[in-house]
Amino acid sequence: MKIISWNVNSVRARIENIKEYIKDSSPDILFLQEIKTQNENFPNDEFNQMGYISYIYGQKSYNGVAIISNHKLENINTNFFKDDLKQSRIITSELKFKKKKIELINIYVPNGNPVDTEKYEYKKEWLRKFVNNVKKKLVKNANIIIAGDFNIIPEEIDVHDFKRYENDALGRLEIRKKYRELINLGFKDVYRLENKTKQEYTFWDYFAGSWQKNYGMRIDHFLLSNSLVENIKSIKINKKPRSKTKPSDHTPIELEII
Repeated sequence: MKIISWNVNSVRARIENIKEYIKDSSPDILFLQEIKTQNENFPNDEFNQMGYISYIYGQKSYNGVAIISNHKLENINTNFFKDDLKQSRIITSELKFKKKKIELINIYVPNGNPVDTEKYEYKKEWLRKFVNNVKKKLVKNANIIIAGDFNIIPEEIDVHDFKRYENDALGRLEIRKKYRELINLGFKDVYRLENKTKQEYTFWDYFAGSWQKNYGMRIDHFLLSNSLVENIKSIKINKKPRSKTKPSDHTPIELEII
């Protein structure tokens, strides 16, 4: 089974790129972040024609997450915890896979910049609530997949120039510690588990030729609970969609489980 995570930076603006990607990659489940549209304006029909069901938690112009699936998902939930700013950033569901009930958690973590503003405080509080609620979830179900745009650079190897970002909301030590705290609950960062020293990125800014110069960062992640590590077949960052015309500034990260 192929599960993909992709911050598409507006689902309607990228719909042709997304459809082309689906035709090329045939994902079973596609986590989308930053869809930037309300539920009623989401392109359901386009995905239905391709054999996918859409589960959406939208918001006008900003944020928004969705799960596109050709498998039946159950217990769709958009109330993982109370978001102080009522932003659409988490959608969860349950997947039955080889006698396991897997909780799927699709997230779009706040960016948090600039660090001396309420945006950074919101990010810290959001992460605190998220970690606490994941801890509670693990008591009920040991099989969890968390994926999405974390807006966190885990280690120095995960960005082209760490010095530039060590005091940024994506690279600050206290933010990276929250990521480590999450992993320490009983998860593996699948990409880093499978690629100990490889330096690849999932995001390249639109500015200053970042894509052409490969000035990127790895901020989109798949975390699998330890109970699911045995099911990992492969993990891959697919750079091809970032090279398209009018691309998202993120590219898909692809997990295959067996």
